[in-house]
Amino acid sequence: MPRIVRKFLHNFVAMVILGSLATPIVASAQESGLPIPRFVALRSDKVHLRSGPGLRYPKVWIYQRRNMPMEVISEFDTWRKVRDWEGSEGWVHQSLLLGSRHVIVTADTITLYSAADENARKIALISNSVIGKIETCPRSVDWCQLQFGDFEGWAPRQGYWGIYDGEYIE
Repeated sequence: MPRIVRKFLHNFVAMVILGSLATPIVASAQESGLPIPRFVALRSDKVHLRSGPGLRYPKVWIYQRRNMPMEVISEFDTWRKVRDWEGSEGWVHQSLLLGSRHVIVTADTITLYSAADENARKIALISNSVIGKIETCPRSVDWCQLQFGDFEGWAPRQGYWGIYDGEYIE
């Protein structure tokens, strides 16, 4: 067998062995045990979105809205790749995220009602880009109970981002 072929085979076998040894280590470092994708919220009024999972990666955006909902779409060690309601993606350290559930209004306005019924008393009109907290989204109705500042009420599951279709929070 020619020397160049032997060298190629030797390098190829070495790469396969090293690759198979490294895979379990990387996989265990990435797993938080939580489902992906999932919704979280920003912990602070100033959160840096980075181009990669680490401080050495450049900042690509600065979020300045506490409780803004984000969707975790990937994990690496203590870093979470997130997507915002407009589709921007990047990496955030896990310490800057909360497990509490929030929504952001994507429609021009949504109406909060006193009960999960369009014939119920109207409590408030909530404007585009306002952030609110999810209180509950029960299985029994296609509505969610939301809180926006001092206003708490029910809204149909449309016009806001931060909960999956068919997801229930009780």
